[in-house]
Amino acid sequence: MPKKTFKGGAHPPEFKNLTESLAIEVLPAPERVFVPIVQHLGAPGKPLVIKKDKVKLGQKLTDPGGFVSVPCHSPVSGTVKKIDMFPHPFGRMIEAIEIENDGEDSPEHDMSVEDGYLNLDPKIMIQRIREGGLAGMGGAAFPTHVKLSPPADKPIKTLIINGAECEPFLTADHRLMLEYGKEIFKGIAIIQRILKPEQTYIGIENNKPDAIAKMREISRDYPGIKVAAMQVKYPQGAEKQLINALTGREVPSGGLPMDVNCLVHNVGTTLAIYQAVAMNKPLIERVVTVTGDGVVSPKNVTARIGTLFSELVAFAGGYTDGAAKLIMGGPMMGMAQHTDQIPIIKGTSGILILSKKSAALPKPKPCIGCSRCLEVCPMHLTPTLLATLVEYNRTEDSIKQGILDCMECGSCSYICPTKRNLVHILKLGKMNAMELKRKEKEAA
Repeated sequence: MPKKTFKGGAHPPEFKNLTESLAIEVLPAPERVFVPIVQHLGAPGKPLVIKKDKVKLGQKLTDPGGFVSVPCHSPVSGTVKKIDMFPHPFGRMIEAIEIENDGEDSPEHDMSVEDGYLNLDPKIMIQRIREGGLAGMGGAAFPTHVKLSPPADKPIKTLIINGAECEPFLTADHRLMLEYGKEIFKGIAIIQRILKPEQTYIGIENNKPDAIAKMREISRDYPGIKVAAMQVKYPQGAEKQLINALTGREVPSGGLPMDVNCLVHNVGTTLAIYQAVAMNKPLIERVVTVTGDGVVSPKNVTARIGTLFSELVAFAGGYTDGAAKLIMGGPMMGMAQHTDQIPIIKGTSGILILSKKSAALPKPKPCIGCSRCLEVCPMHLTPTLLATLVEYNRTEDSIKQGILDCMECGSCSYICPTKRNLVHILKLGKMNAMELKRKEKEAA
């Protein structure tokens, strides 16, 4: 099968060698966890517990706040110490439920594999997925049950399982495919039963030959599932680019994958779908890559949701003397953090610690009109023009030029020879554009 890709994109250094050959290790459950009530896109949940309540492993802590919402669950058994505002990876204080671990991991219900789970009615499968609190684990954290419930006029003909993991440094998905490949295929079978797609792809970048070989070996037992080797290019793992690379279809501006009859799920989410449907296991843990030249022993770690970043860093040997920057995610689309006293959430795929030397940014200079940002933009925008419009507060013009289509991938900033902070400027511009649209909607 030919290697597939999309138009545009960049080739930042990968740095995956730090952890790609390291098996996933299990971090023991911490003495305390801090479970934020906001971990996904959509409406926040509503707490079901109060201070001093006893909780079991897997017990619901929140009720969904609407259709585009999912519950959160206790990752340990123990006692609710308090519900209060707590630092969150999104950069602000958000309500979280603090639980003291009793060390017993007493489950609320049996989580062993149920016989005949694949014969369940698709509606029951979707219900288990929602009740399990599943949200996209590739970073977007969109509620999984919503993606699995497309309107009747937009049937899903192509299912794509995203194993690209194009973000530098991160290897959690790579290791999942090597160590939990069979379970991922079982998750795919569940999605196929729900959606009945005509074709199914697993897209994996060509820098993971062992994962490609492993998934192709397993696919022999699953006729109709094609493992596609893809060119190594960033941001190959973005769903619109993945769809374009594998099908040639282009999601329209402001549209969703279902508009071109496609659905994309990350491999981690697919594994969680299997666990939710077959085992009634809620999303209470995930694999996180702890990496960078600012940590002593980089690792791939299974950790409970609500575990503090500091606990994962300590498990990886602690900070090096030169550690200077902490990021949730990777260097391209990750979010810098001001403290390590924040919990991992459902969308935490990596914790990146950079040294002062690696984190240093050159002083930006004026645009020289080279157009390299146009060449790499995967959304076919004009980043330098958009940045200028933002700098001059021309919000309406920036909207007309498509700023809301920007996916904030950072390719423009990476490729810019004068090192303009393009992605930062465009993020500000998108915030201004969304605020303007909100005001217009209220005034209408």
